[in-house]
Amino acid sequence: MKTKILLTAIAIAELATAIGLLLAPSTVVELLLGHPLETAVPVVVARVAGTALITIGLICWLERESSRGGSPSAVLIGLLTYNAAIPALLIHSYVVDGTHGIGLWPVVVLHLAFALWLAACIRFPFAARGPTAR
Repeated sequence: MKTKILLTAIAIAELATAIGLLLAPSTVVELLLGHPLETAVPVVVARVAGTALITIGLICWLERESSRGGSPSAVLIGLLTYNAAIPALLIHSYVVDGTHGIGLWPVVVLHLAFALWLAACIRFPFAARGPTAR
């Protein structure tokens, strides 16, 4: 349950998604939801989301070296909220709107896994530091 490994994994996933949303927003959205972006406004919104994901990715990347050593923090709680909300939003979109992109369920599972890992790191902060913790 090392927090550094978790934050690295989240940073890589969010930064990769962000780059995709900035460079090819319609393709990323189509892979996720099964429908391309067809007008300029959703493309701009997707790029804004990409910029937000860059922020999340950078926060995770920089927090990996925090002197807090895996203790519960606002960053972990914020990331838990984000990683719990994303699957809920995507599942709601699947049920209500019929979205069905090839990437939908892998993204749901990935965010649920991150949420569980974050919850464990928050609940058991000493385990998050690894075997050298006292």
